[in-house]
Amino acid sequence: QVQLVESGGGLVQPGGSLRLSCAASGSTFSIYAMGWYRQAPGKQRELVAVISSFGTIKYVDSVKGRFTISRDNAKNTVFLQMNSLKLEDTAVYYCNAHRGKNDYWGQGTQVTVSS
Repeated sequence: QVQLVESGGGLVQPGGSLRLSCAASGSTFSIYAMGWYRQAPGKQRELVAVISSFGTIKYVDSVKGRFTISRDNAKNTVFLQMNSLKLEDTAVYYCNAHRGKNDYWGQGTQVTVSS
């Protein structure tokens, strides 16, 4: 079992930045692939970025060059640095831990980009 708690969401103007954090507990953090997903109103949840246990990183095309995912295994935390935010980045952002057939989710944190 893995418990995930996100933080760092909020209201920001277009072009601004936010840094999301996801603190994990309950299991060996370093063996999990960690991802950030988001779900906008009326839309399906989509993968934003993922970092494997080996450090391999992938991004959805819409955030490449603007978002950076990273992990600190010593602190059991994964981060999502979001720069140059756009209106369309508005969504609830969820942290995910994945290994084999197991997936764990946080409760989500709201990110609102608005002028």
